[in-house]
Amino acid sequence: MVVTGASSGIGAATVREFRNRGWNVVAVARREDRLRALAEETGTGFFAADVTSPAEVEALRDHLATTGGVHAVVNNAGGARGLDTIEAGSDDDWRWMFEVNVLGTKHVISALLPLLRDAAEATGHADILNVTSTAGHMAYAGGAGYNAAKFAQHALTEALRLELNGEPLRVIEVAPGLVHTEEFSLTRFQGDKDRADAVYADVPEPLSAHDVAVTIVDALERPPHVDLDLIVVKPVAQAAAYRLHRGPLRVAGRD
Repeated sequence: MVVTGASSGIGAATVREFRNRGWNVVAVARREDRLRALAEETGTGFFAADVTSPAEVEALRDHLATTGGVHAVVNNAGGARGLDTIEAGSDDDWRWMFEVNVLGTKHVISALLPLLRDAAEATGHADILNVTSTAGHMAYAGGAGYNAAKFAQHALTEALRLELNGEPLRVIEVAPGLVHTEEFSLTRFQGDKDRADAVYADVPEPLSAHDVAVTIVDALERPPHVDLDLIVVKPVAQAAAYRLHRGPLRVAGRD
């Protein structure tokens, strides 16, 4: 099992949940110090690589090929930058979002698919799970760059499922809504903690990274003939990307 974007947030929580359930995991991220700390905590294997670099992803593939292969991959590496209009948005931010969310996913799939096919031939099945976002299914003002990247990642996932039809390879998409993690909004707002904290202010129980991790692991632990094509998971307070309730949840019409 390989989990990308494993140095924090959903990725790290997913590694923890897989390890708690007895899976062998290789955690992948750029920050080797974070991976080492996670390895010490959970006993996971790890490999430092930037998924936007084809050469580094190929090195990951070679490492896996010599250490037992891989039968499942969770493409979790991704992120958002900025909340600007299309008119004012930064080309650099848009370029980064496309590279990490779309090309990063593509690089990992291209490199690891031969190993996944080897595993499927040996065991009867293998899995690819892409972590996208509700932002890849519903646009919102200020989110165009992230929307564009996540819509593209969703399309990549749909096309991959069509391309692999007839092979014993599941393609699963998990699309989280509002998840309160330590880094997502900080990255989006370039370290502005006040802006990052405001995203979650007064929202009753936004999702945690653990909530999403459990969803990911449960999907992969279904019988191999069961493919949960698309799982959208949001907090109850979030009806849509642009409709978020703040304050206590109350039954309507009751004093």
